[in-house]
Amino acid sequence: MKIGIKIMPREVILDSQGRAVEQSMKMNGFSEVQDCRIGKYVEMNLSLEDKEAAKLQVEKMLKEGGLYNPLIEKFEIQLM
Repeated sequence: MKIGIKIMPREVILDSQGRAVEQSMKMNGFSEVQDCRIGKYVEMNLSLEDKEAAKLQVEKMLKEGGLYNPLIEKFEIQLM
């Protein structure tokens, strides 16, 4: 089963990378850009067929495997 994991900084966290991209876009004439946040996206293939078991396993990986920092990031699991 293919799993996608979107990891983004929490809204209350200053995203310096996102700010830099936002400023760069504005300086290059894209004034319509109002906000930009930079995160990461991870795709995994699991040998599990059960969607609920796969989701639970990925949550365990995220929390125990160090894929994200719960103090400053949030995640969203996408089952494909």
